Amino acid sequence: MSTVETRPNAVSTHSLHEHFGDLEQQREAATLGMWVFLATEIMFFGGMFTAYLVYRMAYPVAFDAASQDMNFWAGTINTIVLIGSSLTMALAVHASQEGKNKHVVWLLIATMALGAVFLGIKAFEYHEHWVHHLVPGPYFQFEGPDPRHAEIFFSLYFAMTGFHALHMVIGLGLVSWIVYLAARNKITREYHSPVENVGLYWHFVDMVWIYLYPLLYLVAHKHVSG
Repeated sequence: MSTVETRPNAVSTHSLHEHFGDLEQQREAATLGMWVFLATEIMFFGGMFTAYLVYRMAYPVAFDAASQDMNFWAGTINTIVLIGSSLTMALAVHASQEGKNKHVVWLLIATMALGAVFLGIKAFEYHEHWVHHLVPGPYFQFEGPDPRHAEIFFSLYFAMTGFHALHMVIGLGLVSWIVYLAARNKITREYHSPVENVGLYWHFVDMVWIYLYPLLYLVAHKHVSG
């Protein structure tokens, strides 16, 4: 019996790569690969989070003063935007499991739109910091106490949020690829693992922001209000 005859249908045969026995094995391998990749990403961001916590404990006064220059409302709105994008992504994954490609396309377009809004707000924040000379470098100016250590805060801020924004851009590229596949009906009930794995990546990027938000924005808001 040929290999093609043992496969469930023509769509599944087209989606199944030759080095896998069936679609379930292929899905499990893809999911495992994504989780391994995300584990390396956790270690990557974990290093920056650790550096932030170490320096904040070492220079609490400078970090408190520097964090007051964060745009609290911009960070809050961006958090709501990303939570919304996680919802539309989760709904897209569910729709892909039911073979509803039109729903997948529109939900992913909504996800991309929310991601673009997030990046636009972040660009606005970066522009504010640039105008107020809060970008680390030769033109850095800080009116509060201990400007030398305040510059460390902004260095970590731009590193963490900058790499997060880069991951968002990559996520938008991946989501656009899934939109293309769904629009061409290459996503089916039997073969929807690309949507699930891109969804895992998107949720991970959103979760990173959920940790960045309190460290960079909520602490500043509490400090000003106290």
